[in-house]
Amino acid sequence: MASNALMSCGIAAVFPSSLSSSKSKFGGGCLALSNVSCNASSRFSMSAEWMPGQPRPPYLDGSAPGDYGFDPLRLGEVPENLERFKESELIHCRWAMLAVPGILVPEALGLGNWVKAQEWAAIPGGQATYLGNPVPWGNLPTILAIEFMAIAFVEHQRSMEKDPEKKKYPGGAFDPLGYSKDPKKFEELKVKEIKNGRLALLAFVGFCVQQSAYPGTGPLENLATHLADPWHNNIGDIIIPRPL
Repeated sequence: MASNALMSCGIAAVFPSSLSSSKSKFGGGCLALSNVSCNASSRFSMSAEWMPGQPRPPYLDGSAPGDYGFDPLRLGEVPENLERFKESELIHCRWAMLAVPGILVPEALGLGNWVKAQEWAAIPGGQATYLGNPVPWGNLPTILAIEFMAIAFVEHQRSMEKDPEKKKYPGGAFDPLGYSKDPKKFEELKVKEIKNGRLALLAFVGFCVQQSAYPGTGPLENLATHLADPWHNNIGDIIIPRPL
């Protein structure tokens, strides 16, 4: 039956006039097969890339950098929310890409880990240090006030921008090397940024989880402990009770 339908479609393509009559028994088969083909193509093109076989949400059309149709909770159905989520994700990605090297590099240089670096804040009258050197105005209330005013100013300036694209990619002083001048290269860099940012977000979550499992330790210390005895120093050591 399938071969007959395919043959009828081939004949229809070569001799369309001979099959144009409504009495032709081949026309319906070709039309039906054409519809099936179109529907299959539509389903394939709208398949979410993050999970093969899953339908892509209609509001995620692949136009945004790093859009792979991932929204299992359908949080982006409202267009205003979707644009806000895109912006928030990008800002958090950038913070995470700053945080992860800021955690790893000092520990790799033997300057302590990120957990112990903040212990001074819990001590009354504690003094903040940076790479072992005292920080000017390094008491907790002063640092919190400076950070609050600085972040409030930056966020206010960003909120004044009405162009959603410029909110995410302001350019100018934030693009000193002029990467955004080449539109094709710029689109490629947008995808790279969001991919690396998502990886940094996952890395930071991993740092928090391992610190909760082994309080007071940094990620590199945990990695060295795991590599020294992989069979015993792993996630199972926390999840599975010792007697087992």
